[in-house]
Amino acid sequence: MRSSVSERSLIIESDDDDDHQPQSQPSAARRRRRRHEDGSGSESDSSSGSDSSSPCATPRIPPTASSYTQQWPQSYRQSIDILSSVQSPNLSFLGTPTLSRLSNSFITNSFRGKTPEIISNLVKPLLRPTTSDDRQHQQQEETQKSSQYLLPSRKPSLQQIPEDQKPLLVAHEVSTYQKCSYTQAVVNGINVLCGVGILSTPYAIKQGGWVGLVILCLFALLAWYTGVLLRRCLDSKEGLETYPDIGHAAFGTSGRILISIILYVELYACCIEYLILESDNLSKLFPNAHLTIGNLTLNSHVFFAILTTIIVMPTTWLRDLSCLSYLSAGGVIASILGVICLFWAGAVDNVGFENKGTALNLPGIPIAIGLYGYCYSGHGVFPNIYSSLKNRNQFPSILFTCIGLSTILYAGAAVMGYKMFGEATKSQFTLNLPENLVVSKVAVWTTVANPITKYALTIIPLAMSLEELLPPNQQKYSNIIMVRSALVVSTLLIALSVPFFGLVMALVGSLLTMLVTYILPCACFLAILKRKATWHQVAACSFIIVVGVSCACVGTYSSLSRIIQNYT
Repeated sequence: MRSSVSERSLIIESDDDDDHQPQSQPSAARRRRRRHEDGSGSESDSSSGSDSSSPCATPRIPPTASSYTQQWPQSYRQSIDILSSVQSPNLSFLGTPTLSRLSNSFITNSFRGKTPEIISNLVKPLLRPTTSDDRQHQQQEETQKSSQYLLPSRKPSLQQIPEDQKPLLVAHEVSTYQKCSYTQAVVNGINVLCGVGILSTPYAIKQGGWVGLVILCLFALLAWYTGVLLRRCLDSKEGLETYPDIGHAAFGTSGRILISIILYVELYACCIEYLILESDNLSKLFPNAHLTIGNLTLNSHVFFAILTTIIVMPTTWLRDLSCLSYLSAGGVIASILGVICLFWAGAVDNVGFENKGTALNLPGIPIAIGLYGYCYSGHGVFPNIYSSLKNRNQFPSILFTCIGLSTILYAGAAVMGYKMFGEATKSQFTLNLPENLVVSKVAVWTTVANPITKYALTIIPLAMSLEELLPPNQQKYSNIIMVRSALVVSTLLIALSVPFFGLVMALVGSLLTMLVTYILPCACFLAILKRKATWHQVAACSFIIVVGVSCACVGTYSSLSRIIQNYT
């Protein structure tokens, strides 16, 4: 029993990390001494295995050796860390071995819970080293790891490790990776929350009236509460680190798979929204653009959707995604800059805030519910942010700050956009800005640039989960490129088939976000902690589930009906 537990805690260091192993040995030696003093060292493992009646025979599984990470999707933690983390770019693109080692060390410490195989692949240099020794070393490395590229499912063979070296291969402790400060966590959270949803907040007021702002504030409050519930779930058992882990603890393997599929479909839908967004805004900048191939003529919307797909597809093939993760931090800047441009156009460029609007538009409330719900679709990432915190007790405050600041931006953009454009408000306020203004061009180009950097980071989690399902002999780089390219092309086909930005967003917000943000956190909390939950926690969770299910049903039906109406 003890032998199996210790084997699960062993990790083979990759060839790239040879320079770092001597530094980890003192830490491993100290851990072995502590285990020996506690009566649970490696020397006592064999004896405890033969004497099951001994009190020391009870295995103590470390937090990093979690059985939850042994089931699909094993890549969720790594891929979502890349999506949510704002970090400096990898220096290995310079091609020098010294800088590569420095960057490898930085990225290794940036991703908690990664196996060395994953880390070494994520930090591959974009340019090959120039020396012959380095080229030979890299060719050998690629040959050894081509079948496990970016996939954590490959398990090391312990039989190939000398017995005297096995204790040195203990996994890093949790605390060494918990280096995310309060400010970094807030920036990461806002970067996840403040996405393209801010563009549709004026359109949401048009659909539901001014009363819809109450819905926005209510959703913000409930999102904060359900985020705190996720934290309670993570703390309930050892080894829980991600949202799928919580689903596994609550409902078993079926719960893990179901929640993972919902999360991945939500990310997939975001990529579809990115392409529709690019098509709409580039068509505004270049309305006369078209492409004629024989008897086939592509209008500006179709042309720019295809062009955007061609641009973003190679970014999904990159070995080092940390550069894109660094650039995606511009999402926060893009959201703030968009709100500033909107205010400038209304106040300085004399567009004005003259429209009064309507207090309540009851038929449009279901669409507004979906649009407002989409604004708080960050719960798939919050467990990762929590697990990487230096001080986890700060998480409720961090979550409140992220959601509070995001809500201020949402409400500000919604009020200004609707006051400026009234009933003429379109699904993206950038489409309403006057074409002759400089701030309009700044806002549109900022909106166009942001999704290009985020597309690959958003689609990669789904791609990596599918790559895990490939047979071991098919896990080659060429096959991985084919899988990711097929995913990108499929998002293009759906974006061209359903080119309704606001309605697709309302559908995603009503169906998927209501599940991820409101319904499932409460359901998991009640399933895991039902015996410890107080009566007011049970009442609050029941209320949120009822509200979430009602909003999901009404919003999904209205969104689908409006999409069908646009076709007929």
